[in-house]
Amino acid sequence: MDVDTIFALSSGRPPAAIALVRVSGPLAGPALRQLAGRLPAPRRASYAWLKDPASGLVLDRALVVWFPGPATATGEDCAELHLHGSRAVVAAVEDVLAGLPGLRAAEAGEFTRRAFLNGRIDLAEAEGLADLLEAETELQRRAALAMAGGSFSRLIDAWRERLLRLSAQVEAALDFSDEDDVDDGRTSECVVKCGALAGEISEWLVRPRAEVLREGLRVVLAGPPNAGKSTLFNVLVGSEAAITAASPGTTRDVLVRSVALDGIPFCFVDTAGLREDSAGEVEAVGIARARTEAAGADVVLWLGGKGEGPVGVPVWEVTAQCDRPDRVGKVGAHFLLSALTGEGVAGLRAALVAHARGAMPVPGEVALNARQHEHLASVRSALEAATSLFDPVLVAECLRSARSGLDRLMGQTGTEDMLDTLFGRFCIGK
Repeated sequence: MDVDTIFALSSGRPPAAIALVRVSGPLAGPALRQLAGRLPAPRRASYAWLKDPASGLVLDRALVVWFPGPATATGEDCAELHLHGSRAVVAAVEDVLAGLPGLRAAEAGEFTRRAFLNGRIDLAEAEGLADLLEAETELQRRAALAMAGGSFSRLIDAWRERLLRLSAQVEAALDFSDEDDVDDGRTSECVVKCGALAGEISEWLVRPRAEVLREGLRVVLAGPPNAGKSTLFNVLVGSEAAITAASPGTTRDVLVRSVALDGIPFCFVDTAGLREDSAGEVEAVGIARARTEAAGADVVLWLGGKGEGPVGVPVWEVTAQCDRPDRVGKVGAHFLLSALTGEGVAGLRAALVAHARGAMPVPGEVALNARQHEHLASVRSALEAATSLFDPVLVAECLRSARSGLDRLMGQTGTEDMLDTLFGRFCIGK
């Protein structure tokens, strides 16, 4: 056989009520027949005694399902064994499967990779499925489902069809330009349509990206020592993650915590106090890292002097420790709060949630990741280049470049390294 038959536990780690072992490949049927003693009717759960074909010992009483290809999840013959979910049962069944000729344990993401290679899903759907498996918030789940469900893929198919029609129109102008039945204005019409399609793609490119949804809105707390950053950080993340003390320079390094507020992912970052006369080499390194984190933030909660925060990023002026009688509030601060008493904290949380909703994709809306954004931007660039040309040869080349960009976007032309990285995100049984 040119293709190995693979197997893996595709449910949660035992012990559990039920354990699902999947088998995919050309020997899935013979393997099921050897363990169950028969090949059941396709796509119907059947009760069977599973036995070791070498010794005849009973492994388990189970439900088995037979899925003949190619209309399966992987595009191959597949079998499912619904076992009792103890460690011993799963281990015994896996040992027997591993001993059958032509079968081996699956690698991470190999089932989904076969689905992609066999045309059951495209690359965008595979990326959506990977995001769905990693989703921790409702927003992440809905965006991943939208991508995995194929809505973006169908849009790409429609764009590709339009590009093919435009290419045919230009090729006709090239091939039959000396014949009377070909309109000389076809190239001009094609150029106009290229501009319209480029405009549609531009609307997608300005949408909120998937990275902020996957990683969370990055909120960096910054300011001088003893400004109350770590205390506020602990309140925002809901745990005593940062050490707090009255002595300056307590926080020496960057501390990162990911949490969800109202179902929206956030990444809060506590940083070392910023000051010029650092107490030592270690603190100086912490200060340098704090400046780097602030420069890459989506929002900086600045607990220092008014207007002294980092430039080039959104800065929210915060007056913290307002419970202290000696605390002098800064004029024009966005927030006046005390992490100890809770005063003003709810308002800050609400403002962060509202800001994040505007910075993140609409719930259930497809969001492009960096790879998809890059390839779609190249498609738009090719189409925009075509709008400034009226030579049919050059326009045709731009259209070929645009089609190539869509092919790379959907994985119809790609590199093994990229595929290895993507499918390596999956668990073994997926």
